[in-house]
Amino acid sequence: MNSQELYKQKLISISEAVGKLQSHQSLGIAMAASEPQGLLSELSNHRERLEDISVWVSLPMGTYEFITNENMDGHFFIENWFYGSVDRKMHSQGRESYIPNNLHQAATRKLYATQGKVNVFFGTATPPDARGYMSLSLGLVIEKQLIKAADIVILEINENLPWTLGDTQVHISEVDFVVENHVPLLELPVVPPTDVEEKIGGYIASLIEDGSTLQLGIGGIPNAITPFLMDRKDLGIHTEMFTDGMVDLYNSGAITNRKKTLWNGKMVGAFALGTQKLYDFVNNNLCVEFQQGFVTNDPYVIGKNHRMISINTALQVDVFGQVCSQSIGHRHFSGTGGQLDTHRGAQLSEHGRGIIALRSTAKKGEISTLVPTLSSGAEVTITSQDIDTIITEYGIADLKGLCIRDRAKALISIAHPDFREQMKEEVMRLGIVPHF
Repeated sequence: MNSQELYKQKLISISEAVGKLQSHQSLGIAMAASEPQGLLSELSNHRERLEDISVWVSLPMGTYEFITNENMDGHFFIENWFYGSVDRKMHSQGRESYIPNNLHQAATRKLYATQGKVNVFFGTATPPDARGYMSLSLGLVIEKQLIKAADIVILEINENLPWTLGDTQVHISEVDFVVENHVPLLELPVVPPTDVEEKIGGYIASLIEDGSTLQLGIGGIPNAITPFLMDRKDLGIHTEMFTDGMVDLYNSGAITNRKKTLWNGKMVGAFALGTQKLYDFVNNNLCVEFQQGFVTNDPYVIGKNHRMISINTALQVDVFGQVCSQSIGHRHFSGTGGQLDTHRGAQLSEHGRGIIALRSTAKKGEISTLVPTLSSGAEVTITSQDIDTIITEYGIADLKGLCIRDRAKALISIAHPDFREQMKEEVMRLGIVPHF
């Protein structure tokens, strides 16, 4: 049987595909822009026959009834590697819980807890080529590992997905069923940086030399760096997430990947999330390569890049050098993602640097994000032993190798002026630094 006939044999309706899922099973979902919109929209229609389904998601983009509808209690329980805005709202209902993880081990550790199995996997892919190969397109963080571990693999075929290169190919013979749903791609709009974010971006850019290899996180601060790097030469990309800003840097000539140690000449990442401009850029682009998350985010792989610079954001940093990027106190907010992976990996690199950048205040200036101690219940994303460089709109604090007294001094110097004296007094009151 040729590949076209095999495809037709495995093609079923979306309703039939969801019908393959049975009560008390686990369901793995492709993440972010790779999530199968048709299959996930259909899930809620099967509520009456499905009980106790454990759904594994990461950074879900769409608003789906199986997550948001209160009547889904007892039917679907959401296990989430990285929260988005909808998940933060749903957490209080008790139907969703965070999976602590580092991105390079996210799938491996979850599968360890289930004896290496997930019952059903829902993902997305391009239509097959003449030989029956499909591209997993925009996501390779956990997808291929879950495909190999799943009892039943169902892919939602969408002709609007870009064909991406690297380790993204899957043959129709490796898939149990396919459905077709040619819908617009999920996009993450680029939000223009604020004045504060532009100041932070300028400080970050001052630490990035020609020939550096970059990892950029998600959010306004990483986006703000781009305009300051247009005149750089021979930058490279080794990242978990491809972003729109990388397209701009490539088009300006700043990114050539010629000085990269690994995958020389290529931008390497595990998933893409942005606008159609980014998706068009990665389509059949020989200079863009997708590798699985356990490869791109292995700190020892990252550390082999010369002059590796990791840039991520945070919610709070304390004078010990502890970073919280995933919760507000005990209330879970987002996730670790690949932050610790890339932060550690960059510091293993020759002339590398792990940068954490954040605004000096939150809640419209009411509270300081630089604090004597993290808020009660805060989840530590980066330990004090791992800290490197902290940046706010007030400057750069290089904390690596400093004692707590000197770390406190450095952080107070880049705190918002309205909080510096208060922070100093509290540090002394607590006895963290008895005298400055």
